[in-house]
Amino acid sequence: MLENIPSDVGRAEQGLGRNRDHVRQHNLSTILTLLHREGALSRSVLTQRTSLNRSTISDLVSELESLGLATEAPTVSGGGAGRPSILVRPSDSVVAFAVAIDIDAISVAAIGLSGHKISLKKRRTPDAPAVGTAVVVIRDLISQLKSELGAGIRIAGVGVAVPGQVRQEDGLVRQADFLNWREAHLAERLENEINLPVFIDNDARLGLRAEHEFGSGRDLTDVVYLIGRSAGVGGGAIVGGRPLSGTSGYGGDLGLIRISEGPLIQLSGHPGTLADLIQRDELLDATSLSDADDPTLLDYVRDHPSSRIRRVITAQVDALALGISSLINLFNPQAVILAGYLSILHALDAERLRERISLSALSHSLDDVHIIAVPVSSSRLLIGAAELPFGPLLNAPGVFTFRNPTSLRAISD
Repeated sequence: MLENIPSDVGRAEQGLGRNRDHVRQHNLSTILTLLHREGALSRSVLTQRTSLNRSTISDLVSELESLGLATEAPTVSGGGAGRPSILVRPSDSVVAFAVAIDIDAISVAAIGLSGHKISLKKRRTPDAPAVGTAVVVIRDLISQLKSELGAGIRIAGVGVAVPGQVRQEDGLVRQADFLNWREAHLAERLENEINLPVFIDNDARLGLRAEHEFGSGRDLTDVVYLIGRSAGVGGGAIVGGRPLSGTSGYGGDLGLIRISEGPLIQLSGHPGTLADLIQRDELLDATSLSDADDPTLLDYVRDHPSSRIRRVITAQVDALALGISSLINLFNPQAVILAGYLSILHALDAERLRERISLSALSHSLDDVHIIAVPVSSSRLLIGAAELPFGPLLNAPGVFTFRNPTSLRAISD
């Protein structure tokens, strides 16, 4: 991460116990990570940010270009005097496939090294997909995306966001209640199928990572993150600049905070929690829609108000407010970020949400917190998933080896 760039990076070639190749690899990683996190930067900015001299920056950029990881071009002249600056950009000919698995759909996106979504495919599933079904659908969607991207694209790997507990060292899905998965070897099975490196993590953790590194949580040290899925709520937290993960990496599932003695909803298995009391399908059922993405659902509810819809919104907003106020009291964050379906609830009744939060949150903690809703159409969860396969590339761009994916046969729709 950028925070770990040593202050003596510009003096690395003087020795300090490192050989020259190690220093060169470290500097390549530093430059490429800056470009990935911040986008196009001029050579002069790279010089200022790294304390490396201009000649070294020129050599490093040339090497990244030769590796196909960066491009450079002069800025468009604004008519002023002087030579135009050279802008260096991460190359979007390098992509990662990002996967999000939900109870009713699987989405796969191609994310460029710039951190921007290039294309997206989504397939609805009639029920929570079994592991084997998920593997086949992901393989099929990756095949379609790869075909559309054309020749010249190199694939860093695949990152998968799952609504459940994931053992990070090997991608074993220990428990995903909404999907009815236990000890699921999704990473291993998918990697064997497509011959690309596969990385898996909890979806809320990845959404939080994307917001912290690219989005509304950038530069904040204390953040609470909540995301509404098709069924239930997930969450995570940044505390003192570091993700809250716990002893075994399963900590910080804030969607399971209990706020009520409410009845058990079989889908979640966690009575009275945010994940139990806030269900997207409940609002969808209150409309005449059989299916809808988040922007469509939001527009419909705004255009077709009804007493039934209002009752659902009010109950879920009140439950969300109770959860947020408890988390504010626990963490004293700078911001609470709402994503996914929770952004819809915020858009529909932000005033009531804030009012109900103020009834339970400690006043001095509430004074310092911002409630931020991610745009309903945001794809940052997928961007967070793409960070998993991009990580090894960013850490060692000079020696990273791209695999040739297996020739995939797309199944029919």
